[in-house]
Amino acid sequence: MPDSPARTLCVVTSTAGARADRTWLVAAAAALWGTDGLLRLPLAEALPTATVVFWEHVIIVTVLLPLVPAALRRLRGCGPREWLAVLVIGGGASALATTLFTAAFRTGDPVTPLVLQKLQPVLAVLAAFLLLGERLRPGYLLFAGPALLGAWLLAFPDPLDIEVAALHTALLALGAAALWAAGTVLGRLVSARLPARDVTVLRFSVGLPVAAVLAWAQGDLVSAVAVGWDNAVGLLLLAFVPGLLALSLYYVGLQATPAARATLAELAFPATAAVIGVTFLNATLSVTQWIGLAVVVTAVTALGWHERTRRAPVVEPTLERL
Repeated sequence: MPDSPARTLCVVTSTAGARADRTWLVAAAAALWGTDGLLRLPLAEALPTATVVFWEHVIIVTVLLPLVPAALRRLRGCGPREWLAVLVIGGGASALATTLFTAAFRTGDPVTPLVLQKLQPVLAVLAAFLLLGERLRPGYLLFAGPALLGAWLLAFPDPLDIEVAALHTALLALGAAALWAAGTVLGRLVSARLPARDVTVLRFSVGLPVAAVLAWAQGDLVSAVAVGWDNAVGLLLLAFVPGLLALSLYYVGLQATPAARATLAELAFPATAAVIGVTFLNATLSVTQWIGLAVVVTAVTALGWHERTRRAPVVEPTLERL
């Protein structure tokens, strides 16, 4: 039996994987995520966390609403793996992970969530190997090792004074890291079958009902909706800059970037966040944190340059298993 039109469209879009590497675009999107703290901090002080996440999704889905029917038609032509991937990306990586990560800070010390969040690249590489069949060459460690070390140095004023306690807090943070890692890998999987625009639309469309449930779970959903006009500008900026714009660039880049590389490029996020924190939020960095910032930027830049200029990349995508 010949494929349906929708199924044919889904297969045709999979040829996008042959285009040039776009690790730099994933890093640019991650840098935009670094502006999140500047916009989210005033909102977090005025509104419950789940309320902010809910309104982010409402605003973005409202803008993307005309694109939802076409995205659903293309998804309908794909297989159950793509459906499951979209559900995990939208409900998990888009809505639930951020809520878990914030809850980890509220239930325990601020060190544990940051330590366990640094496991995200490790989890993503493992998932990329199992789900996408990506093959890592030994040279990958030359970039992965310094990038992870730099992220560790950047996270803590004293990188040797670390205590991982509070099982509850640890499980929340680990859950967030696992969901973000799954979002990176499954985003790569779905991007091999659907245009980047559709992945972005589906991510937020699926995330909206999950965000609504989380807002309802924190108390009264009616109270969560009534955020006040004084928070409107902040919510709009938060939704469009580190939200819609960053995710749109991210999925365009992810179509031509193996997940193991993308998860390292995403380390541009803590680097940008550190610069904004020092410049605008009166934060201070220790000497080792500044060293970590320089190492992260250097490692991510070197990785992107290497993959674009060398004939033998350190991460070889294998799409046959999709």
